[in-house]
Amino acid sequence: MGEFDLIARYFQRPVQRAALGVGDDCALLQPGPGMQLAISSDMLLEGRHFLSTVDPRKLGHKALAVNLSDLAACGAKPLAFTLALALPRVDENWLAEFAEGLLALANAHGCELIGGDTTQGPLNICITVLGEVPVVDGRSLALLRNGACAGDDLYVSGTLGDARLALEVFRGTVSVPAPVFEAARARMEQPTPRVALGLALRGIATAAIDVSDGLLGDLGHILQQSGVGATVEADLAASLVAARALCAATTPRPGSEIAQNHWRSWALAGGDDYELLFTAPPAARARVANAASSSQTAVTRIGQIEQQSGLRLVDSEGRELPNKYSSFDHFA
Repeated sequence: MGEFDLIARYFQRPVQRAALGVGDDCALLQPGPGMQLAISSDMLLEGRHFLSTVDPRKLGHKALAVNLSDLAACGAKPLAFTLALALPRVDENWLAEFAEGLLALANAHGCELIGGDTTQGPLNICITVLGEVPVVDGRSLALLRNGACAGDDLYVSGTLGDARLALEVFRGTVSVPAPVFEAARARMEQPTPRVALGLALRGIATAAIDVSDGLLGDLGHILQQSGVGATVEADLAASLVAARALCAATTPRPGSEIAQNHWRSWALAGGDDYELLFTAPPAARARVANAASSSQTAVTRIGQIEQQSGLRLVDSEGRELPNKYSSFDHFA
């Protein structure tokens, strides 16, 4: 099968929102009046971002999900995406399953594939996603990282740390019952991009970022760009590891108990969560609750933004904890 046959069979689709899609030298998009175009790219490399044994359907889902998560953090509505795909060889079964997972999520968010590139080489997936954000009275409604203010509440959506737990099971550093592992693995391999929540938070959140490298590391970007500090309730964050409750409900094998510090570490610095971390003033708590309800996404208030620079951790009793948690860095 040649390159262009591959594209035509698995990835060429009739355009819906685009003016021109797959098959020409450029795709053409025409955003509506009073709109800004939001653009983000992410690369997934075998052995670095995913295991070679991952189900190709789940990999297709995740490849797009991590990009949609960036749009969600910006409060942008998905429009379209491009796919650059390097393959060691043409495996038609793998391609069919990968495309199925990729395009199912694309359809769910009305985000159409409009072009890209294919080549032979080590398995590598690079997606560039495009979305739109309204401009009202000359002001963009995009959620950015630089708007957090002292006194703002600090929230996170969904759950934390489950993907890291699954990774540690794969690495053999911890052992958990099979139902716990499967639940955590689903969070690792098929994250849910919080697009609906991001859209609902426009005009409410003062700053936002998606949690990809670890909660504390990603929070650091907000603090740096906003020129503020924060206090985070570490044990409250640790309680958001969904697999923790499932683990407690399952009779543990002798010696399989997981220490409190592990739950804290996975929640605070685990990475691969793809939840939204955002700030909003206390006066907006009811509006935040409504945004969570309308988007059917749980949110939890885990701390507060402060004028004093730096990041402080406290336990459930309010006692300060040492911040010894390092988030993921490709080149650290």
